[in-house]
Amino acid sequence: MSTAPTSAKDAALQNKHTRLAGIPTFRYMRRFWPFYAMLAPGILYFLVFKYVPLLGSIIAFQEYNLYGGFLQSDWVGFKWFQQFFEFVHFRRLLWNTLAISFYQLIFAFPAPIILAILLNEIRSMAMRRTIQTIVYLPHFLSWIIIAGFGYMLLSPQIGLINHMVKAFGYEPIFFLQEPSWFRTIVVSSGMWKEAGWSAIVFLAAIAGINPSLYEAARIDGASRWRQLLHVTLPGMMPAIMLLLLLKIGHTLDLGVEQIYVFLSPITYEVGDIIDTYAYREGILKGEYSMTTAIGLFKSIVGFALLIAANRISRSTTGERLF
Repeated sequence: MSTAPTSAKDAALQNKHTRLAGIPTFRYMRRFWPFYAMLAPGILYFLVFKYVPLLGSIIAFQEYNLYGGFLQSDWVGFKWFQQFFEFVHFRRLLWNTLAISFYQLIFAFPAPIILAILLNEIRSMAMRRTIQTIVYLPHFLSWIIIAGFGYMLLSPQIGLINHMVKAFGYEPIFFLQEPSWFRTIVVSSGMWKEAGWSAIVFLAAIAGINPSLYEAARIDGASRWRQLLHVTLPGMMPAIMLLLLLKIGHTLDLGVEQIYVFLSPITYEVGDIIDTYAYREGILKGEYSMTTAIGLFKSIVGFALLIAANRISRSTTGERLF
């Protein structure tokens, strides 16, 4: 008895879609202009700030003249790419970038996932909101302030950590001047700053899980651990894979601020990355063609990694970015 109305409804919907498909484009846009008006600011933003600047990538193949612009600059082909690849410390830059990115992927990426799961287990809503506010506040601090906190904690003279070290009878450790501690400091400071903010995405993913799945799991006698493994984590998997793929695509893009505030000539051997080298070449020396070539190189590698990771994710987990 209920089949006929459903079939009639589907037929009416199909006829509506058929009629809309026959409408010319300008008439369709005129009919649904409010939706296009809402899309216009976002489209304009990407056109002006994302796609139009891509035309400036041409200076990676030129001897860029700041006063003449890229229209009056001499063409030099792959000169800057070759110069970058033949740079005496290119291998060090690439290795440091990959190493720090790998540490962030292993330690920093799971941190907000674990934090979101722990926050979700707090039954008191007031306590949960209080803790969540405390842990995501560091996101709004600049890296200069974070570096100041790091100095106060790790200084051999006034640092809290070294006061504890000396209390146990050991000599103070020069954390900020020790190359062996540099990557640990960078990754852990990034975790402290961003874990709370990133956990918001995973908390939203947990909130979107159907409560009936937990009820069914409890009826089947599943413990809290089993509910986490078989309900919570599968429900979070689309968000986890999406952010993981984006993270892999930014493997070579660590940013300047986080590294630069802790970097010193003593720690160049383990902390000098592609971005800090590009900063020195572009901002301090004015080699805009060189930095554009570096940025183009990073973009190509990141795009290739994203395509590969997306295909692997699609074949193994069924989740994909596109």
